[in-house]
Amino acid sequence: MIEKVCVYCASSSQSHHTYLDAAYKLGEILASHSITIQYGGGGVGSMGSLANGSLARGGRVIGYIPQFMKDLEWAHPAITELKIVADMHERKHRMLHGVDAVIALPGGSGTFDELFETISLKRLGIYLNPIILVNIRDYFNPCLQVLNKCISERFMNPEHKDMWQVVDAPEDVIPAIETSPRWHPDAINFAAV
Repeated sequence: MIEKVCVYCASSSQSHHTYLDAAYKLGEILASHSITIQYGGGGVGSMGSLANGSLARGGRVIGYIPQFMKDLEWAHPAITELKIVADMHERKHRMLHGVDAVIALPGGSGTFDELFETISLKRLGIYLNPIILVNIRDYFNPCLQVLNKCISERFMNPEHKDMWQVVDAPEDVIPAIETSPRWHPDAINFAAV
């Protein structure tokens, strides 16, 4: 049963409207399944759209934001809970804590930082739940090429492809979480292939 997810997404309001629409739709879908969202607490861009979509359907949204971002008035003013944290490191840690899955929407360097840290934590057996990339407008294709290059050059093993799943639309997220291959410490092999 999926009760809570962490969603990584962008604060840019200048990106293509398709990204904002997808974030809103994902928020609606998660709320309609009574799934709590943990995210970065922002009120604009995909962050704001995600939260607004969930709130419009009566969803629960928990935001984690560093004090300096709140001081800049970047926080969403109407989410269920806004938790102020000391810094970006604590934000990432608390967003990931206790979630049943991680969902990555298209975003910038912050989103990639969060995504790659989570993949690394899964590789190390610290985080074991699904990681879903929502590949709107084929946004993650270059990222997937890099990850595949890591495997082909033997920096990662072929079975590490099972650490993430890729979907094309918000509607595909929950089925992907439910059918994601189980990842467990026994799957970790640090030896060279």
